[in-house]
Amino acid sequence: MGFYDSLGIAKRINAAAYYTALGGSIMSPEVIAAMNDASKSFISMHELQLKAGQKIAKLTKNEGAFITTGAAAAIVLSILAFRTKGDINEIQRIIDGKGGPSEIIVQTGHRIPYDPAIRLAGSTIVTVGNAVQTFEYELESAINPNTTAIFFVAGAHLATPTLSLEKVVKIARKYKVPVVVDAAAQLPPLSNFWHFTKDCGADLVIFSGGKTLQGPQSTGLILGKSVWIEAIRANGSPFQRLARAFKVGKEEIAGITTAVERYITRDHVAEFKSWERVIDAWVAGLATISGVRVLREELNEAGQPIPRVAIHFPRDIALDVIATLQKLDPIVEVVHDFRSTIWLSADGLQKGEDVIVLEQIRKALAKHGFKSL
Repeated sequence: MGFYDSLGIAKRINAAAYYTALGGSIMSPEVIAAMNDASKSFISMHELQLKAGQKIAKLTKNEGAFITTGAAAAIVLSILAFRTKGDINEIQRIIDGKGGPSEIIVQTGHRIPYDPAIRLAGSTIVTVGNAVQTFEYELESAINPNTTAIFFVAGAHLATPTLSLEKVVKIARKYKVPVVVDAAAQLPPLSNFWHFTKDCGADLVIFSGGKTLQGPQSTGLILGKSVWIEAIRANGSPFQRLARAFKVGKEEIAGITTAVERYITRDHVAEFKSWERVIDAWVAGLATISGVRVLREELNEAGQPIPRVAIHFPRDIALDVIATLQKLDPIVEVVHDFRSTIWLSADGLQKGEDVIVLEQIRKALAKHGFKSL
């Protein structure tokens, strides 16, 4: 009996995306082997973070890298680095509750459920622009002596009402304000590892380790300028400072380092083609069902170039269909809009699961009156 079976926990097929609530991703044997090997020895955690970071920085074409306990923790560490610049005296003042005022500028279109991590670092969020548009003068007028940094959230799905990263960086440089990019789910493409920092000029960029990278779920990466990576190091574990709570273990460091190395060498073209084949098969398999509209989309929920299938219903029954899927065995997880659309993605599937997904979706639709012609 497996571990989940022993607890009575149902395993699920992930046709949604790499979500924390679904356990992130599934690690490769190479990643698991590296974690297992790392668990067998005592080492200096300072040395491990430093050398693993150096290796990841080289692989991703960045000046520096730091491994964290997830992307949200990476936000906290980045803001603390900007606030303290690695100065131990300023770090202690913040610990003592005597740190100076700190404001982080965020465009309205970039407000996300994870930005409370900014407040966890002791900073205040200052919002600029609105849900329709943002002007450069609005960003400039928000910058003042209390401005610590600008927080930018990457993703094609967020681009319309916001200033581009290039414009944000240009303004930030004018006022000597650092920029951190939350790109937690922005892989692929591979080039994003260095695009936001080297190409666009951001000071730091954040990635999740437990999504497309298929590393340990409890890991994240901060990449960018070495001066800020060193400031992050001064605030983070194993030092007994504010960010000690974000303690990443030696096993996780080994796992994410191996995952990055493996991701760099993966055949991304072949991987994309395999997703396309599944998506096209799903569209063909669902096209004969009356009453629903089935479309292929080229971007996923995070704006990544990963194709998916959209199923549009004539009325608001998406949650009812989800409830039906939850009653089937095996359970298939999908993305929904709470109203009239569900989406299916192929990048989280294991071998042979694409056929099961199609079968379970057809069953769920049939229970709501949507059957083949």
